[in-house]
Amino acid sequence: MTTQVRPFRHTKIIATLGPATESKEMLTKLILAGVDIMRLNMAHATHQWVDDAMWFIREASNEVGRHVCVMMDVKGPEIRTGKVDAPIELEVGDLFEIHTEDTSPTGDIPAVTTNYPGLPADVDVGTVMLIDSGLIRMKVVAKDDQRIRLETLTPGTIGSKRHINLPGVFVNLPCLTAKDQDDLRAGVRAGIDYVALSFVRQASDIRELRAFLDSLGSSAKIIAKIEDQAGVRNMHEIIAETNAVMIARGDLGIEIDYHRLPLVQTELVAACRAAGKPVIVATHLLETMISAPMPTRAEISDVSNAVREQADAVMLSGETTVGQYPLEAVQVMKNVINSIEPSIDSDLNRGLQLVEPKHWMLLSAAKLAQNLGESAIVVFTRRARLAKTLAALRPRGVPIFAFAPTEDIFRQMLMLWGVEPFLMNFYDDPEETILQALQTLRDKNWIRPGRPVVVVTNVLARGKVVETLQLRTIE
Repeated sequence: MTTQVRPFRHTKIIATLGPATESKEMLTKLILAGVDIMRLNMAHATHQWVDDAMWFIREASNEVGRHVCVMMDVKGPEIRTGKVDAPIELEVGDLFEIHTEDTSPTGDIPAVTTNYPGLPADVDVGTVMLIDSGLIRMKVVAKDDQRIRLETLTPGTIGSKRHINLPGVFVNLPCLTAKDQDDLRAGVRAGIDYVALSFVRQASDIRELRAFLDSLGSSAKIIAKIEDQAGVRNMHEIIAETNAVMIARGDLGIEIDYHRLPLVQTELVAACRAAGKPVIVATHLLETMISAPMPTRAEISDVSNAVREQADAVMLSGETTVGQYPLEAVQVMKNVINSIEPSIDSDLNRGLQLVEPKHWMLLSAAKLAQNLGESAIVVFTRRARLAKTLAALRPRGVPIFAFAPTEDIFRQMLMLWGVEPFLMNFYDDPEETILQALQTLRDKNWIRPGRPVVVVTNVLARGKVVETLQLRTIE
C-alpha cells in the first residue's frame, strides 16, 4: 500500500484577522485551511484585542497541531484631514483650504484641518496632493506657515479623517509614532513573531525600530512595508537592513503612477530574491471576494503573477477581516498556488549572492535534491540562516524541512518560501538528531518511505565539527 504524503506548496499565505475571523472557531478553520501567517492590523486595534487574538491563535494551533506565526502591522505615521460637520462637495476648479489644527481658516472657501502641523512646510506651490486614497486630486496654489490653498483637479466629496497622500514628497514624520510604540509593547508582551513597519522611507527607519525592539528584549523580525516613492527609491538600502519586505500595493499604487506598479513589484521581488530576503505581495489580491464567493479573472492572474515571480508570501487583507467569504478566499489562494507552482521553471535563483563556503554547499544540496526527484532537504538551524539561504535559492519542487530548537526561530521560518519548520530539541550526538528528524518526517507523512533526502548537518570527527552533505533514505 502506497503511503499518501502531505500536500506541499512553496508560497505562504497570510490572513489578516478582523471581525469575520477573530473567533477561536474561525481561527481554527483558517489554520486548517492552510494559513501560515496571521496578521494583526493595528490601525484600529486595542491592546486587549491583541491579547485575546494571540491567545486564540496559540490555543487553536495547539489543538489542531499546526502552528502559525503572527505579524503585527503597526499603523505608522499618516496624514489625515480633520472632522467635518457635513461632507464637502468639490467640483473641478473649486478652491479648498487645509489648515493646521491650532489655526483658524481664512473663511472665504471650504476648509478642513490636518493632524500634521508640518504639512504646509513639506509642500510647495504646484505640489499635487491626493485625498481619500487618491480619489480626489488637488494642486497647491498658495500657502503660508499654517495654511495651504488648493485647486480641485478631480471632483469628489471630502468627509471626516480622509487620508492624504503626497506623491514624491519626503514627509518629515517620525517612522514610529507614540501609538506604534505602545502597540509594540503590547505585541511583544503577547509574543509576536514579526513587526511590519508602515511607510519605510530609508534604512534608518529599520534601525530605529530594531533599537526599540531590542530595548524591549524582543526577538521579533522586521518587515519593511514599501508604499511610497521614497521607499522605492531607497529599496536596496532598505532591503539590506531589514529582515523582510512587504510590497504594500494599496498606498504604493497611489504614490506612484498606477501603470508602473507591476514594474515596481517585479523589481522589488527580484531585489529581495537577489539579497536573500523574504518578500510579501500584499493588498487587493482577491478584493472582490470581500462580497463575492468567486474572484475575478484579473485577480486570479494577479495572484498567479505573484507566484510566478516567486514571492515568499501572498497576503489577504479585507478578504479575511470583514469579508463574507474568508475561508473561500484562502482556498482560492491555495488553488491558484497549487496550479501555478508546478509550471514555474525549476532553475535555481542565479541572482543570489553566495559569499560563504556553506552557501555553496547549500547550493549543491538544492541541485542534488532536484536531480533526485521526489526528494527533500533536511536542515538543522539555530538562527534560521541555513533555511533562509535554501529558501532564497528557490529549489522548486523540493520541500525544505527545517528543524530548530527554539519556538521563535521555528515560527519565524513559517514566512520562508518552501520551508516547513519543525520544533525539536537537538541532541549532543548529531546522528541521534538526524534519526529523530527523519522519524518525524516519516511519522507525519511528509515524505514517502524509500525516498532519498538530502541532509545538511555537522558531525563530530576526531574532536572537530565538520559540515556535511549527506544522502539518507526514509526507512
